[in-house]
This record gives sequence, structure tokens and C-alpha cells, in this order.
Amino acid sequence: MTIDKTVPDVETAVAGISSGSSIAVGGFGLCGTPMELIRAVLATGADGLKVVSNNCGVDDWGLGVLLAAGRIAKMTSSYVGENKEFERQYLSGELEVELTPQGTLAEKLRAGGAGIAAFFTQTGVGTQVAEGGLPRRYAADGSIAEASPAKPVQTFSMHGVERQFVLEESITTDFALVHAAVADRHGNLVFSRSARNFSPLAAMAGRVCIAQVERLVEPGELDPDAVHLPGVFVDRVVVVGENVEKRIERRTVRSSEGS
Repeated sequence: MTIDKTVPDVETAVAGISSGSSIAVGGFGLCGTPMELIRAVLATGADGLKVVSNNCGVDDWGLGVLLAAGRIAKMTSSYVGENKEFERQYLSGELEVELTPQGTLAEKLRAGGAGIAAFFTQTGVGTQVAEGGLPRRYAADGSIAEASPAKPVQTFSMHGVERQFVLEESITTDFALVHAAVADRHGNLVFSRSARNFSPLAAMAGRVCIAQVERLVEPGELDPDAVHLPGVFVDRVVVVGENVEKRIERRTVRSSEGS
């Protein structure tokens, strides 16, 4: 019996994503962005999407293309500072935003994929993250139409010191979209360096995980120790090629000496 999770094209890969779907998306800044899958979702016409991702790309790249087309209803993110359209939609009340500390967001995705309903963390205690009041949606007049609720806080003793912890619920989504460097037909994934970022966590959280990959190998070719995400978490694999476009968010190189 063989388990071949490959599909022929990105259109087949994103089949089933429809209006109102929730989607966890890998990537950090512009690194590790599953751009071909995002374009395929755009082409479906699905709207009202509820997206969980560290950020929302930029105005013309990554999740920014879905946002610009008015397809995203809610974003759960930790960083949103590079997208002017995001700011406009958020402040005008068109977009619901759930801001989450970065490490907490990562653990919420991981916990969801691991079957853990919730967890306690010190991050956010004593702030609006725990106490509530963070604007999730603004009204057209600039007032807060919807604010984040207060979360349960409990005291635990660690190393003999009593500290407060806030309860955070895990995240699961209908779908997950990720970009990987290499996959085998069973869905085992290898990510390239920092492109690994949120991708394994997003993949774990999705009920149906879709991976666009640069290179496909046969089962048994990957060293088990090299696998970053086991195929048990992956449902569909589509090859997009090694020449797929990759963008650099900020170039910080300097001119060479003597130039």
C-alpha cells in the first residue's frame, strides 16, 4: 500500500477552501510564504476568510494580496506593521484583528496541533492581553466596536515562587498553507533555514494541511533525522519548482569596500 499525497497543481491543492474558511499560514515577514497557494486561494473567489499567521505580508505580496482583494474578514497575528492596507482596513472597521504575542501565537498553533485545548503562560499578565480591552474591530467613527475579552488568570508556584499565569486557548483551523524546500510523496517536509519559522506550527494546526514544495523526492530518500515535519500532519503536496519567486523584505547589505 502506498500513501501518495501529491496533487497535480495548486488549483487541486486548495480545493475545498471556501468562503468563511479558517486558514493557518506559514511564513515570517516575506520568508517562507506559500505564495503560489495564496494566489490559488485568491483565484477561487473565497471571501470572509479567517486567517492565522504571524503577519499579513505587504501590500502586493503574501497574504497582502488576499487582504487587498477584500477576502480576509479576520486576522490573528502578532505583527502587522508592514502593510498600509492592513492599517486602513483595521482602523476603518473593515477588518477584525486579534493581536497575540508572538511566542504565544506559536504555542497556540503548536498546542492545537498536539491536541492541547489550552495552556497557561506568564506572557501578557498585567496587560490588556490578559485584562481585555484590546481593539479587535473599530467603528467607522473611530470608536472601539469590539474589544478583546478578559482571560482567566491563575497563580502557580514555580521554583518556590508564586507567579500569575494567563490561560490561552489553542488554535485549530480548517486548512493550513505552508512552503517547504523538500518533500517526499508521503508528505514528510524539510524547510530551508529560517523559512522554517512558523510553518511546522501552522501545518500542525490545520485540519487539512497543504504544502507547496520546491523539490519532490521518493519515500526513503529523506534522512529521518532531517525531517522537520512528519507526513502525518500533511494532507496534500504540490510541486511549485525551485525557481519559484522569493522576495526579500528588507535588503541590509552594504557596498563592498573600494566600490
